[in-house]
Amino acid sequence: MVKSINFVVLGKQDIAEEFGKKGTVTDISLYDRKESDVIKTWVTPSGFPEKIQPLLQTINLAEFVIFYVDKLDKFTGEQIIALDSLKKDKGILTHSFEVDEAKLDSMIKGTVLENYTRVDQDKLKEEIDKIQPAIREGPSEMVVDHCFDVKGVGTVILGKVTTGKIKQYDNLKLYPLDSEVLIKSIQMHDDPVSESVCPARVGLAVKGVKPEDVGRGDIICEESAVKVGSEIELDFTKSPFYKAEISEGQMCLVSVGLQVKAAKFSSITPLKLTFEKPIAYHVGDIAVILKPESPTIRILGSGSIK
Repeated sequence: MVKSINFVVLGKQDIAEEFGKKGTVTDISLYDRKESDVIKTWVTPSGFPEKIQPLLQTINLAEFVIFYVDKLDKFTGEQIIALDSLKKDKGILTHSFEVDEAKLDSMIKGTVLENYTRVDQDKLKEEIDKIQPAIREGPSEMVVDHCFDVKGVGTVILGKVTTGKIKQYDNLKLYPLDSEVLIKSIQMHDDPVSESVCPARVGLAVKGVKPEDVGRGDIICEESAVKVGSEIELDFTKSPFYKAEISEGQMCLVSVGLQVKAAKFSSITPLKLTFEKPIAYHVGDIAVILKPESPTIRILGSGSIK
């Protein structure tokens, strides 16, 4: 069985080119390499720092973090806050010679990054090679990151199997649209396979939906494996670095998994958000609230969905 590992590369993103071959590139860039029976994928938020959304999406796509710090600025701070908000506690941390290590230590103090493996730059690949695949059992479920039409094939969906396995000829549901989807064929690393096991990156040829029906962050899964709704309540913690006040009726963007959707604060205590369009989620998923127009930190706070 082919196994998979997914990394997010933050800080100095172009080091991903040293690890794998470049594949899909949008505001998210993907690089991959197959080593015997393991497919390794490195994803970078190439649309960041211009946009905050790809940062959250790429972190959510990965099981492991590679953070190569080459400068200490507000965007490095945003990446640290994003990783801590999403509780991404498995990672490797390195930095360039120009970075003040004492200042970096103070920036990551009290965050999940304190638990990362610290290595010198020249030992980075060696440390990456030690990491083993991690499989999550559960119902068939996949999150979508890209979708397009292929002549002679039809709708092709790219994404990551987040739990369980996806098999050829499975009849599944696409949420939040609630449409039936037939898996016609599956590819991994450009090779056809009959099934793919979490956390595999896959390309699916599907029947039942058109590309315009499918958005980044949509979930393909067994029926009723996720909740769909237009209001969520959070066990919320405001970021200490976001100084502005929040108030009822105020608009924001909310990142849940790979979905980033507009919402407003319908209540502050308890904190509730009402979305313009429904989202698909699990109880316990982490929602990160974003204010992209903020001139300072763009992450307002986060919390698990009740």
